[in-house]
Amino acid sequence: MRVLLVYPNMMGMNMLPPAIGLFASLLRQRGHAAALFDTTNYPQLEGGFDSDKLKSENLNARPFDDSLLRRYDKSSSPQLDFAAKVREFSPDLIAVSATEDMYPIGLHLLEGLPADRPRVVLGGVFATFAPELALRKSCGLIDYAIKGEGEESLLELCRRLEAGMDPAGIPGLWMLRGDGSLVRSDLPIPVDADRLPLADYDDFEESRFYRPMQGKLWRMFPVETFRGCPYTCAYCNSPSQMQAYKAEDKKYFRMKSLDKVRAELRHLVGKYKADSIYFWADTFLSYRDEDFERFCDMYSEFKLPFWIQTRPETITEEKFKRLKEVGLLRVSFGLEHGNEAFREKYLLRKVPNARIVERLKIPARLDIPFSVNNIMGFPNETRGLVFDTIELNRLVQSDGINAYSFTPFKGTPLRDLAESLGLIHPDYIVRSITKPTLLNMPQFPPEQIEGIRRCFVLYVKMPKSRWPEIERAEALTPEGQRLWKALRDECLAKHMNYGGYAKEEDIGLVDVVNQQGAPAAG
Repeated sequence: MRVLLVYPNMMGMNMLPPAIGLFASLLRQRGHAAALFDTTNYPQLEGGFDSDKLKSENLNARPFDDSLLRRYDKSSSPQLDFAAKVREFSPDLIAVSATEDMYPIGLHLLEGLPADRPRVVLGGVFATFAPELALRKSCGLIDYAIKGEGEESLLELCRRLEAGMDPAGIPGLWMLRGDGSLVRSDLPIPVDADRLPLADYDDFEESRFYRPMQGKLWRMFPVETFRGCPYTCAYCNSPSQMQAYKAEDKKYFRMKSLDKVRAELRHLVGKYKADSIYFWADTFLSYRDEDFERFCDMYSEFKLPFWIQTRPETITEEKFKRLKEVGLLRVSFGLEHGNEAFREKYLLRKVPNARIVERLKIPARLDIPFSVNNIMGFPNETRGLVFDTIELNRLVQSDGINAYSFTPFKGTPLRDLAESLGLIHPDYIVRSITKPTLLNMPQFPPEQIEGIRRCFVLYVKMPKSRWPEIERAEALTPEGQRLWKALRDECLAKHMNYGGYAKEEDIGLVDVVNQQGAPAAG
């Protein structure tokens, strides 16, 4: 069969997706033809929105030179280009992988196809947690949704469609009959990641191999180490995934073997010239002590700079010294909220602030750069509670502070709470985590949440004597914008300690581009 993989995405929103590279490899391994349509390089999506640039403007991340990335911008219509790609490639099946907030972009692409379009299957996080909603909201544009891991299910769907067989009953596959009735099936058996082929990223444009970090662009590739997460945070959908598989007596959380990780690293360095690695795991330090030591021994073969995310309570000085020895570039930690009682009750995270602060002194003492993630606008939160989060951040020596408004994704316990409180309709599709909140709470309305979100770093980094000025800059008015811009520039110059940003010639990107040729037309 001929399968067109589709990745709806916005600029700076999601890095190179390992699932797409894996599906391309699996399809080709089984004798199918595969192609890709990726919307990342269309700046007109969402009015020119660029998540990475927005973060740097709001001081959530270091400024960086994006001139290399901008070379790949497309001024044409993504919908028209997609229709042209379908005519050119003539697929038998269109396979869309989308998160809930990117799902509308996928629908927009499909709306531009003629009535005799190929069949369409949706996979990914949104299809896993809301397959019926995804099917019905598409109004006939999507024929199938795959709930759970789709590696084997997609291949079986291809086999049955090619043979003219009914796809009903494929593990994880949901579909609507002509009369509107729903056909569902049990979750697929979790795949053995060690038996999967190496990812094929050949279809992506060159710019997708680069990622801003530490003020530079790195040729950074993802490597998965775990599937699932042992923690149960209420704002995350990993616990729901674990519970869904557990309900069917299937184990979801598992570690990829270090031999497989080594093979993937060699593949990425050898074929794609990776100069850094993004370890794809909800909590990297889920490793047992003996496995952690084996990982470090294995990775000492490469010693490429690498990025991880983990939880503050997993930090030990010994482990972070070891990680630094083998190339640790940067870490992202989830703080999320600074009020212990609120965090335990609503976020299901029971850890004292004192422990968080103490543990985060370790990477600071070891001179390991790290960022912290914060969320505001949770159901039942107030503006005053956000200042507990600000105060906690003021005790931490991070050089990156992410501040997001709460996004009630399907599959998270806090989405269920928001629906039960009447804050969001069960059928509503959420927007990006960097967009203003969807929840209209009387005690903490959207304009207050958005105002304090954009001023979050100012409150953390600037002296408290300046807080009255910062509060005035929260106002979403021309005067508030003027005040915010002046304070933002002052904070960047005096309190962020970033220095300048790296130019392409400082990190060898010009040479890389010259060796690999001009950007592909698209």
